[in-house]
Amino acid sequence: MPVQVRGEVLDVRRAGGYYVLSITAPGIPEQYRPGHFVTVGIGGEESGLILRRAFAIHQVQSRGVYGGTLDVVVGVQGKGTRWLSERGRHDTLDIVGPLGKPFILPKEGVPCVLVGGGYGSAPLFMLAEQLRERGCRVDVVLGASTEEKLYGVLDIKRVSSMLTITTEDGSSGTKGRVTDVLPDIMERNNSAVVYACGPMGMLAAVAAIAAEYRAYSQCSVEESMACGIGICMTCVLPVIGDDGITRMVRSCVEGPIFRGDLVRWDEIGTIPADALGAPALDMS
Repeated sequence: MPVQVRGEVLDVRRAGGYYVLSITAPGIPEQYRPGHFVTVGIGGEESGLILRRAFAIHQVQSRGVYGGTLDVVVGVQGKGTRWLSERGRHDTLDIVGPLGKPFILPKEGVPCVLVGGGYGSAPLFMLAEQLRERGCRVDVVLGASTEEKLYGVLDIKRVSSMLTITTEDGSSGTKGRVTDVLPDIMERNNSAVVYACGPMGMLAAVAAIAAEYRAYSQCSVEESMACGIGICMTCVLPVIGDDGITRMVRSCVEGPIFRGDLVRWDEIGTIPADALGAPALDMS
């Protein structure tokens, strides 16, 4: 069950183009599984920034002096994330978590590929560790527009069987996108499962490649989650159910992890005409 806590900031450190916040969060690390996220109140109690911000949980420590801590990676994109990046030690934050449905891990050791775009790589670190513990081969592909936008290259290299880097400007690794190198990796290692987190366009392309190679894909979607608990309905997207019926589901509750082949990527932001409960067409 999610809990709401007043967390204390223990550390804020710069990592390339991002900020990593370590925060006390008793009750959350004990329940955490890779893919879970938290929502954070922004701006303080007297702020006009009323909407919370959602962040994938990067790392957790369930023991120690502080009784449980978690790390989140923040990319500054507006007033809210700028405010968060400016927090200092001993500042307090209102946190709710763990939220959402986590990644599903294979029951036996199979070859896996983890694909992260920008700071979308944040939830993949502990996932890689748990997959290795299950005897899985773990190949990792990290991509970004520039070297500065990559996150955690050295850390994830320690838990991956093979790490491949791509940047669109060629400042690090292979020049291009993650999808340029993914097919070769999957074919060479006979990958059975693909895990991905990053921009929606990247997820759509990764899911298509996984389907082409008959691999099972799990994608952590990046939709705006204002409440994080399924009330506001701002994060809905069309997903095909096990019964073949398309439903508008909430990323924050039914996700954020979805089977890549079941998301109707090209129709995100719309309500497909054949979706359950879609408005009837006026034929008059």
